[in-house]
Amino acid sequence: MTGYGKTEIQLPTKKVTIEVKSLNSKSIDMNVRMPSYYKEKELTIRKKIANRLVRGKVDFSIYVESIGENISSQINQDTIKSYMNQLKEISNVSETESLQMAIRLPEVIQIKRESLNEDEWKLIDNAINTALDKIVLYRTDEGEVLKQDFIKRIKLIENYLEEVIKSDPQRIENVKAKLQKAITELEVKVDANRFEQELIYYLEKLDITEEKVRLKNHLSYFSKELNTDTSNGKKLGFITQEIGREINTIGSKANFAEMQQIVVQMKDELEKIKEQNLNVL
Repeated sequence: MTGYGKTEIQLPTKKVTIEVKSLNSKSIDMNVRMPSYYKEKELTIRKKIANRLVRGKVDFSIYVESIGENISSQINQDTIKSYMNQLKEISNVSETESLQMAIRLPEVIQIKRESLNEDEWKLIDNAINTALDKIVLYRTDEGEVLKQDFIKRIKLIENYLEEVIKSDPQRIENVKAKLQKAITELEVKVDANRFEQELIYYLEKLDITEEKVRLKNHLSYFSKELNTDTSNGKKLGFITQEIGREINTIGSKANFAEMQQIVVQMKDELEKIKEQNLNVL
């Protein structure tokens, strides 16, 4: 969701700069800054930004730089003359002194308030669209980089899953050997059939067949969602949660150092995916 877009337009009496920046956020969060005479267009601008950017912490600004002889304030000559006449009536001061005193009194300077010009606004509105096009393109380029990173890390997890599958038979044999050794060291007589039943029950609790199948499906689903054209950052987040659940279950059932080391590597790659997924719409 990180992005940046900027446009500048030259009008007869001013230069207008439109700037849009966005950072990661779970929803759309906007901060809009503009001159007061454009304020009536703020709601329209907010709707436009929300439709184009969907999510993100967005800073939108319109900066106006006056050029030429566009003067926004002027001296109120009638008010000054009135002040000067009144001052002369109540005190014996020269014209220069009365002028110096008058210009410090209220309402001497008239502020010329600029109003919205619709023809001018059409040009500004087109410039806003251009700035939004730029930030969308920025996000799209960043998204392609993220996509390639996701593909790489999902592939790594798939490779680690293959290692888990290959090491699983050895893990089962290792568990059986440990239990057999423990029974032998106890130097007690056990019923062979009962021992076999208990062993099967214990191994069933350590079985990770379902977890392996589900994890493989989740990884495939994640890869499939990467190729859709719709905004799916939240969905990818949900899928990573499911991937993490299966990896954690495999780790808790492993009871085998070699497999647990593989699980740690899978978790490391998944955390990198989760961090980057915060940048996805």
